[in-house]
Amino acid sequence: MKSEEIRKMSAEVLSKTLKDLREELGNISFQHHIRPLEDTSRLKKIRKDIARIATIERQSEN
Repeated sequence: MKSEEIRKMSAEVLSKTLKDLREELGNISFQHHIRPLEDTSRLKKIRKDIARIATIERQSEN
């Protein structure tokens, strides 16, 4: 997800997306602890998307 796409989203959509991504990260990391994932780069991508959304939310508050 690109930051341009994130900036176009409303605050409600951002918070819902952030919540969904955190849930997905929890599920995927749990699955990874049980057995190795085929695509481990997905964990890194989700963490970066979470950071992007959180950063843009903080910027829009100011």
